[in-house]
Amino acid sequence: MKFKVYNLKREPVGEIDLDDSVWGAEVKQHLLHEVVTAQLASRRQGTQATKERSAVAGTGQKLFKQKGTGAARQGGKRAPHRVGGGHAHELQPRDYGYRPPRKVRMGALKSALSLFAKEDRLLVVENLQLAEVKTKGLALTLGVLKIDGKALVVDKGNKNLELSIQNMKGKQLLPPEGVNVYDLLRHKHLVVTRDAALAIQSRFAEKE
Repeated sequence: MKFKVYNLKREPVGEIDLDDSVWGAEVKQHLLHEVVTAQLASRRQGTQATKERSAVAGTGQKLFKQKGTGAARQGGKRAPHRVGGGHAHELQPRDYGYRPPRKVRMGALKSALSLFAKEDRLLVVENLQLAEVKTKGLALTLGVLKIDGKALVVDKGNKNLELSIQNMKGKQLLPPEGVNVYDLLRHKHLVVTRDAALAIQSRFAEKE
């Protein structure tokens, strides 16, 4: 499928022919959900930890004799039901992350890219070369490109762009190899350079 390529004044300067199987695929919501859930699970720290009865301080001596006191039987002060006792089912550090199959990950990424294309939220530009490192200048450029709200910008080896976008709220820069489903779906616009679009597409060719 063909997309218009714009310059930084949002003037058409040509077209780019991109693979329909990547940018025009069926949007499968269940794949998007599965991959985003996996990404968020992998970000969980899982550092919770509590002590079970053998790890807490306290004597193991029986508190009082078994019979004759009229009180309930007690084996020791570290029992889970006593104040200061150990946990009956202690929590231990764990890894919540899991990795969906490759076909699922690739299918979800195709769905996310195709969603931007179908909803006309994808903008392909010739390049994003800035004359200087200046956040205000980049903000004006994105304004000319009619990029309002949260935007994911994809380019590689562009130091001025990388430094200019750092302090911009709602704007994120990723290299083509770092584009992922979670970061795509949490932005309103996707801005890619011509070279970045081809680089993203080549990721799928490498997996065949």
